[in-house]
Amino acid sequence: MQGRTIPDVTLKTRVRDESLGGPNPFRWQDLKVRDEFAGKKVVVFSLPGAFTPTCSNEQCPNYERLYEVFKSAGVDEVYCLSVNDAFVMYQWGKNLGLEKVKLLPDGSGDFTRRMGMLINKDHVGFGMRSWRYAMIVDDNAITHWFEEPGINDTGADSDPYGETAPEKLLAALTNEPVAELA
Repeated sequence: MQGRTIPDVTLKTRVRDESLGGPNPFRWQDLKVRDEFAGKKVVVFSLPGAFTPTCSNEQCPNYERLYEVFKSAGVDEVYCLSVNDAFVMYQWGKNLGLEKVKLLPDGSGDFTRRMGMLINKDHVGFGMRSWRYAMIVDDNAITHWFEEPGINDTGADSDPYGETAPEKLLAALTNEPVAELA
């Protein structure tokens, strides 16, 4: 994956717009991923689903906790991508108390499919979801790639998390051992 350009995909997001008034002042806004990442160094981590145990208890909170360390290592932004819609991603971020990590809804799985990471999780009732992966992207080019083992296993109930931990990405960015960053 290293050296590859990220897919040219538009995600359907919701943004707060106070001019709308009412109890739900949000409007739809297209987010062109390549435009969003152009000229920036970003971290993107993708996970199977909002409100799921490992994603909610480990992965997302760990990236949020280390956000400022990523910034000091030269990263412009940290994004979490999941095959969930904008409404679910918003409520999940609110539930987790996220203030720094930006959530990207890949509701139809277009970005995930083009990354080759869309998998069938019907065996646990999820449908099509993302395999857990992370990457460092510099001006739309993937410079570092991290993927959990087992993507080609079928029917596995495992949900590995380790290779995509934020400490691994920080180690790649800073050339520091993982243990030093924990």
